[in-house]
Amino acid sequence: MTAPCPAPSPPPVPGVVADDPAPARRREPWLARRLFPLLATAVLIAIAMASTTWWGPLITGAHHWPLPDDLWATLAGAQRLLHLNIAGLYAPSTGLVSFPGAAVILVPVVAVMDAAGISLQVQGVHNPHPASWLVAGPYEVAVSAVALFAADAIAERLGATRLQRAFLAAASATALWSVSVQWGHPEDAVAVGLLLYGILALSQARTSRSAWLVGAAVAVQPLVLVALPILLVIIEPRRLAGFLARAAAPGVVLLGAAAAANWSATIHAVTNQPNWPTVDHPTPWTSLAPRLGHGAVAAGPGRVLAIVVACGCAIIVGQRWRAVRAAPWSPETLEQVLWWTAAVLALRSVFESVMVAYYLWPVLAVALIAAVRSWPRLAATSVAAVTITFVSQVSWRGPWAWWAPMVAGLLLILFLARLPMRRRTLPDVPGQVRNG
Repeated sequence: MTAPCPAPSPPPVPGVVADDPAPARRREPWLARRLFPLLATAVLIAIAMASTTWWGPLITGAHHWPLPDDLWATLAGAQRLLHLNIAGLYAPSTGLVSFPGAAVILVPVVAVMDAAGISLQVQGVHNPHPASWLVAGPYEVAVSAVALFAADAIAERLGATRLQRAFLAAASATALWSVSVQWGHPEDAVAVGLLLYGILALSQARTSRSAWLVGAAVAVQPLVLVALPILLVIIEPRRLAGFLARAAAPGVVLLGAAAAANWSATIHAVTNQPNWPTVDHPTPWTSLAPRLGHGAVAAGPGRVLAIVVACGCAIIVGQRWRAVRAAPWSPETLEQVLWWTAAVLALRSVFESVMVAYYLWPVLAVALIAAVRSWPRLAATSVAAVTITFVSQVSWRGPWAWWAPMVAGLLLILFLARLPMRRRTLPDVPGQVRNG
């Protein structure tokens, strides 16, 4: 009696892997798996505190600490949330124009400072060394590092080597300096980190988890909305309604509470998105932006235009991704999704009416991950990202003098991250991971 023949294996689907390419790594302790972002975070915190309280003033000869001024306004909003003063969240003194999640993420550190009796007084002539920075500084850098941990998790899923992941952590932390240390906007880093975790969950066919993560990202900083169309074209049509409902819930709840408490201030701040071309960098779009008074222009219309163009990009690339809607993605597919995410995030800088240096960071952060599997791409993209990070801090004036070189730099980053990898000739094995 002959043994039954085994059932034939189903043919591989392009862009799909049968299993997680790194199951063994999941058994490692978490500290071992995330050693590189942990070290990068510790070094970034040390540099942040030393540069602001020690060698920065020593080099410049200043009597005050060089601190990120924007952070204190968001801390003030977080303090009002802590004391349940929701109506004051969008009061002029906070300067908050993002969604309420930007203040929510700072509530823990404000609670600690309140308990310790540490004042949130803004830095000034009579307060050159605010004690609040000694607590808020390490916290806001640490919470910004969610982007570093998300990048490492995706790099692990892509099959990057440990050395490539270490290089990625170093380059990503250097770029993150602009957002957290220089400008004090941890909400941007947290939102992008949550978006990256959402993309990772979607690559593993965990649609519900992805929706909640993307929704939390939007509630913290709606800049990630421009990437939403890219994700929507990958999701199975029958799951779209549930995904959108979950993704909308966090932002609707938080924004609805703020609007119910103070409708006019909330709607004005969130819809107009005021920015000041005399303070930051004007762009060619500044002259077309609606005027809001007091020298401010509305950034909202330009950001809506970026989302519209992102929808067009999603339609263009959506057809080729239909085969991966119902299954885990291959590393190549995940890499493509990351690259397109970086590309649509760059649209914000292209259409922004007024630019600030840290607006460039999301593109750098995501493009670095898309390049991680190839040493030539990773090295070239890292050099370009670090260069843009520091060159962007200069104060060139004029609508073209700063904006045009920065947009050109973003295009270079996207080009370097997209360069084709040289591949060894390998047999076609379903689920095989190939590294460049």
